[in-house]
Amino acid sequence: MYYHIVESPISPILLAGDEAGLKYVNIRKGKKKVKVPDGWVENEEFFRDVSGQLEAYFAGELKSFDVELAPEGTEFQKSVWKALCEIPYGETWTYGEIAKRIGNPKAPRAVGLANNRNPISILVPCHRVIGANGKLTGYASGLDVKEFLLKLEE
Repeated sequence: MYYHIVESPISPILLAGDEAGLKYVNIRKGKKKVKVPDGWVENEEFFRDVSGQLEAYFAGELKSFDVELAPEGTEFQKSVWKALCEIPYGETWTYGEIAKRIGNPKAPRAVGLANNRNPISILVPCHRVIGANGKLTGYASGLDVKEFLLKLEE
């Protein structure tokens, strides 16, 4: 597994992946910091493309990413993460809307749990998910980061 840490306006971001694709985009702020295990190899060149795309995103110049993703999770989680990728830039959906889109309308809480376990922040835009009442709900990197990302996309 390769990794590289890039700077961003919100905090440093850990990128990790292998030949199969990107496995982590981890904002280094908040509760869910991924620790770099022994055996991972620092490789800036491997992440040059995604680093450039993130830089363009934070500059307001990029609205969709073109990166091979390889998140690890259950089939249900992967179905939620796939649905997250369908949320258009600048829009928000509720947990209930996502539950309906994946064919499980009674599972908004399970969608929330899968959303919380999303290992590829920003590129799999879990920040675009809001509560049924239209309010911002929990975000592992903090509501200030979620608010920043949503304002960036306005």
